[in-house]
Amino acid sequence: MLVPLSDQENEIKTTCPYCGVGCGVVASVAEAPEVAGDESHPANGGRLCVKGASLGETLGDDGRLLTPKVAGATVTWPEAIDTVADAIRAAVETHGPSSVAFYLSGQLLTEDYYVANKLAKGFIGTPNVDTNSRLCMSSAVAAHKRAFGGDLVPGCYEDLELADLLVLTGSNAAWAHPVLYQRMKASARPGRKVVVIDPRRTATSDLADLHLALKPGTDTLLFNGLLVWLVASGAIDEAFVADHCRGFEETLAEATAAAPTLEFVAEACDLARDDVEAFYRWFAEEEQTVTAFSQGVNQSVAGTDKCNAIINCHLATGRIGKPGACPFSLTGQPNAMGGREVGGLANTLAAHMDYDTPGAKERVARFWQCDEVADGPGLKAVELFDAVERGEIKVLWVLATNPAVSLPESGRVRRALEQCPTVIVSDCVRYTDTTDYANILLPAAGWGEKDGTVTNSERRISRQRRFLPQAGEAKPDWWILSAVAGRLGHRACFDYSGPADIFREHAALSGYENDGSRTFDISGLANLSDTDYDSLQPTQWPVREGPHNTTSRLFTDGCFATADGRARLVPVKTRLPEVQPDGKFPMIINTGRIRDQWHTMTRTARASRLLAHRSEPFVDVHPRDAEALGVEANGLATLEGDQGQFVGRVHINPGQRQGEVFVPIHWNRQFTGEGIATALTRSITDPLSGQPEAKHGRGRLTRWPARWHGRLLVRKNRPRHWRADYWAMQPLDACDSWWLAGRTNVDWPAMVQEWLGGQPQLVMQDQRQGRFRAARLSHGTLEAVLMVERDPALLPAVDWLADCFTMEELDEATRRCLLAARSVDTEDIGALVCSCYQVGEKQICRAIEEGAHSVELLGEQLQCGTGCGSCIPELTGLVEQQVAEVNCSV
Repeated sequence: MLVPLSDQENEIKTTCPYCGVGCGVVASVAEAPEVAGDESHPANGGRLCVKGASLGETLGDDGRLLTPKVAGATVTWPEAIDTVADAIRAAVETHGPSSVAFYLSGQLLTEDYYVANKLAKGFIGTPNVDTNSRLCMSSAVAAHKRAFGGDLVPGCYEDLELADLLVLTGSNAAWAHPVLYQRMKASARPGRKVVVIDPRRTATSDLADLHLALKPGTDTLLFNGLLVWLVASGAIDEAFVADHCRGFEETLAEATAAAPTLEFVAEACDLARDDVEAFYRWFAEEEQTVTAFSQGVNQSVAGTDKCNAIINCHLATGRIGKPGACPFSLTGQPNAMGGREVGGLANTLAAHMDYDTPGAKERVARFWQCDEVADGPGLKAVELFDAVERGEIKVLWVLATNPAVSLPESGRVRRALEQCPTVIVSDCVRYTDTTDYANILLPAAGWGEKDGTVTNSERRISRQRRFLPQAGEAKPDWWILSAVAGRLGHRACFDYSGPADIFREHAALSGYENDGSRTFDISGLANLSDTDYDSLQPTQWPVREGPHNTTSRLFTDGCFATADGRARLVPVKTRLPEVQPDGKFPMIINTGRIRDQWHTMTRTARASRLLAHRSEPFVDVHPRDAEALGVEANGLATLEGDQGQFVGRVHINPGQRQGEVFVPIHWNRQFTGEGIATALTRSITDPLSGQPEAKHGRGRLTRWPARWHGRLLVRKNRPRHWRADYWAMQPLDACDSWWLAGRTNVDWPAMVQEWLGGQPQLVMQDQRQGRFRAARLSHGTLEAVLMVERDPALLPAVDWLADCFTMEELDEATRRCLLAARSVDTEDIGALVCSCYQVGEKQICRAIEEGAHSVELLGEQLQCGTGCGSCIPELTGLVEQQVAEVNCSV
């Protein structure tokens, strides 16, 4: 049971811990806390996506790491801190400071991040501190620094609404940033145009006036061609370029060499010439243009160049620093921006200072009062785990992330973790693929239990506030890090009484010896009292001391953060993906997020409704590829790559380009056997940013030869004695459940006890049809149900069965219905479409047949689409499909 903190308000305003939108959340303080959108927060104005709306369902102690553990044994905090400090001290004395490494996370609060970097780079002396933000935003960081002189996002969310031309490239915002997508959708007006650039037709394409399904990896060609077109059509802002930019002529020459004509671009990008021309013409015509880009651009061997090719077009047209006009990087994580502020990347220092900036190391050392800051830059994420594999890293401290799943070549990463002498993991979850390799486990406070700040994609600092006591013996990450610093002899420099102390220090450093050369400056917040910190309202940086100290947009005066105040256009050569399909591996593999999950599911899988929309790992396949390869909808397929393989459910998707497949990044070994996307991607990185090329692998797709398919539901926390060739776990509220399949036939009557944990009381078998069903009860309550079919499409929905696990004693009528998996009066809703209101496809189709021929009418009748709105593209597709079928039959 959750126990709220006493003597506080009934509602606490905090911030969502998922994506980089940074939505404000209001949490009720009760035994079962509920959440709602914060209508006063400028990022979301009360909106929440289904993940944010489900936060209350993810709380609780079940599955939490509650005590410190060393070598598997529970220890006290003093013992754990001593063990960590001893390991670090021994590694430094024997192998030098660089033998110690930290791998951090955009899930950390800014205060946690700050202390980690200060301890590592300032007092242990290791530069080897990197973050999982390397995997999502580092190409944008590198591009910003090349173009603007600093890691600076110039615009704000309002620009997405003001733009007359909105270009979304490499961004499935409808699923990855749903609240921003809803803001974009709500701002539609006559004359506003939207271009979506993505190899796949995603849910975001529903917003598009023009969808450019370009060949993967050809983004620089498209935007170099745009720059050439802009010059030819007279759309360049010559005065802005002359007064505020450098590098235009060199950049144009390179762009002309790479993309000389419209026809060349269209052919190279595999696009229709008229579509490319329409995009170029719109960009030339519309002064208020925003180009929003995300992982589809960043996660590439040419990610930095792709970002700069976009920025070049905005600089050349002067479309930056103005309302409704800017290039806009959509951040992936809730505090990827905050981590960048404090030096979370291996090649940066705190307060947006850099290793290559003269005097920066000495400045930070003076402020921290340490002997010196580590020589750097350090090892970036992929390089770091390469060093772990080589045995160069003796102590690895992982905080709030799951690199055994998220890094490319995940099998090799697991082997590296296994051989590392000391792996320390700070996490709020007991079992992850990474905690399996930890020598030392430190229980960290989770969302709702910790205090601090995060910074969203528009540079807005918001408070995460505590409204629950810490679970078990969990502690905030800053406390754990400070305690270790104290054991290492640095107590005086880490003597923080709370996160407000850390924030004040962080803010003061941003203004320390800052003569205006560093745009990141929040020194105006350095003297906040504890009360002011507690009540801090969402605030965009910079926040300098004195009047007129903040602005929502940067570069409004055309002055940039470079030494001469001029922006840089960067010449961009064509660099295509390093791994290309061949005879052995003919398919291009794309990976990414899905609507209702987050990262490696350690939080989202705790809410059963978030697994209802996509409950298994899957492979999206074009219909013609499916037919040619002999894979069937709802069957299983194996996707084999250079480094490993992925098994998932086949989804036939005409929105895929032919010859390309898509798989989700979220599943891991806690939830499936062979559904880890990073088993298919190689450790190929952008040479500037170090960001891995997660969006372009290669593989071979084959039918997985299932002889049977099944569903198993078992009362929670029962021992597992069965084995299956394929399994995927789907936690439900009242029971655990699995999707199952096997390559060989099973003698079910003989083996059923292993699956159910005992003798069944109800059994039904039809050998000819390949059907078997059995249920086990104990003292009138349901213990387990197994359902097996030859055809997976015949497996029934399990919603009604799952509810049966909540009943203290089943009546006779319910018992008779168990093997049918539904009572006679239970509606079959079909596959879930709307997670907010649990509305299924069959319900929607019935409503359409009865006259609900629009998304609005469906919302009135079923409520679907009226919550977070992420399901609206699917609803639109169902309406169009059903209405077309009716028209064809007339």
